[in-house]
Amino acid sequence: MNRYMVSHSWQILRKKLGLYRLSMDIIMMNRVCKMFRQGLRGFREYQIIETAHRKHPIFSFWDKKKEGRITFDTMDFVAESGHFPPRAIQITQKKPSWRAEHEIQSLCNLLQVLDSYRNHSEPLQLLLAKVMRFERFGRRRVIVKKGQKGNSFYFIYLGTVAVTEDEDGSSAFLDPHPTLLQKGSCFGEMGSLTSSVRGATVVCMEETEFLVVDREDFLANKLDQEIKKDAQLRFEFFRKMDLFHSWSDETLWKLVVLGKVEKFSYGQLISKDFIESSSIMFVCEGMCEVLRLIDLETSPFYHKWIWEHLRLIEDGPPNSHLKDLSPMERFKEFQIRSYPVQDFSFLKLFHLQKAQEQEGSSFSRKIKTSGNTLPKTFSSKIKSRCTHLIECPMIQTKYGDLPKEAAVGAYMKIQTLEQGEILGLHQILLPESQHDTRPLILVSLGAEVIRVRKEKFCELLDSNTIEKLSKFSIKYPSDEELCQKFLKENNWNIFRKDLVRLLVEPRWRPPFTPIQSKKKGTYNPRIVTLDLYSLDKKTKRHHPIFMAPQKYLPPLRIVQAIIAPRYKIQELLPQYKNAGVLM
Repeated sequence: MNRYMVSHSWQILRKKLGLYRLSMDIIMMNRVCKMFRQGLRGFREYQIIETAHRKHPIFSFWDKKKEGRITFDTMDFVAESGHFPPRAIQITQKKPSWRAEHEIQSLCNLLQVLDSYRNHSEPLQLLLAKVMRFERFGRRRVIVKKGQKGNSFYFIYLGTVAVTEDEDGSSAFLDPHPTLLQKGSCFGEMGSLTSSVRGATVVCMEETEFLVVDREDFLANKLDQEIKKDAQLRFEFFRKMDLFHSWSDETLWKLVVLGKVEKFSYGQLISKDFIESSSIMFVCEGMCEVLRLIDLETSPFYHKWIWEHLRLIEDGPPNSHLKDLSPMERFKEFQIRSYPVQDFSFLKLFHLQKAQEQEGSSFSRKIKTSGNTLPKTFSSKIKSRCTHLIECPMIQTKYGDLPKEAAVGAYMKIQTLEQGEILGLHQILLPESQHDTRPLILVSLGAEVIRVRKEKFCELLDSNTIEKLSKFSIKYPSDEELCQKFLKENNWNIFRKDLVRLLVEPRWRPPFTPIQSKKKGTYNPRIVTLDLYSLDKKTKRHHPIFMAPQKYLPPLRIVQAIIAPRYKIQELLPQYKNAGVLM
């Protein structure tokens, strides 16, 4: 009996010791895994996304209009910087039929940061969010191989890929300037739609995150029908253009396949320099503006304009400098204006001649005097006041010295493109020696653009189209003409403001408003304004300066207006000193 009790108790103790050792092993393994995960955090290819911990990840509030409680889960949007959120990854891991409507909508909202996804219509965006799955691949991973049949297309959410002509993608790492696609781009959509053979290889240049749409899900959820609707709209848009009246439907469909639709919001930059761009752009909706960055210091007209206005600071406006003079200086001004400045130096010489004759010494110098003995008067070269020299740093230009702060630039609008117009065809048939190589900027005013590569477009041209393009020419104004236009507009804006101030200020009484603390705004008009009055002042600016990059040149300060010295309207038009006369 005792032996049985001892053996039984020994078995229980051994089980407890085994359980203790097992728990200790588990704790040790957790510690090792944590150390391993923290140690590999610096390696991008093996980075493990760790969900952030919040004390209160979910909060809610009562909505009176909907008469219900609205709940917001912050964990749906938590992720390491730039990575796809873990909550969204969980949604993409579900089958398309298992995803709820609110999950599809939240995924669609999250993907609005991708330009290529946003270019699709809203119904197609929801269908894509329903079927796409998430993938992450490391550096040198081949995503699409040249010559293979296409079964999927990809949206790049994070990272960079290269497009190459070889099969293994190794040339991308040897080429100093490879063709790169980054976040927001997509590729492989036409291959998955037509199940054609891949024409290029796509390889990851770094760890990259993709949202993938497979061909099976693509066809099962009728996404091909939505894409065909968009393609039909583009076909009808091209068919209405006069340039393509002679094209057959087959050729026009080739152009539709080559075209890529891009949507841009108001004020968004489309191209930094579309002259060097390898694409032609068709504006199918909205409007765009063509801008030119001009360097004002390279214009002789600007150089002359600046010094004409700076002389007003030296000479001062008419009859206004007396207000700043002391009584003694004012009296001297009165004397100089009332009486001519006379030269009495000959009287001293005449007195010396008489004194030396009395002492018996000879004085051989003859004094030339005119017939009348009246003193000579100086000409009007003597000014009543000494000139005020502007002391500020100068720079050397080919037209002379110019104040350093006056070396600025400005953006000028030279063309507005509306729906149905084309950009990039005005020099397509000209020889390179006749090309206008000045960089031109394209900015959206809420536009939808179809982009086609020039080399592919030229392959589709026929004789009738070439004849039409030979007559199609646009001559943009020169930089000197743009500079003169900028200064004329600036002069008009200054005169308009002065006139409005003259008419409104005597009648305007500010309403009583309580004193409020000034809020720090993101925009300050002084940022883009050049004040010629402050050129010789050694005061530090309390606002930033907007600088625009230049190709092969240092950044250039950008201005929208120039505050220049000028005469007051009452001084230019003394008969209109009373504002009531103008009214």
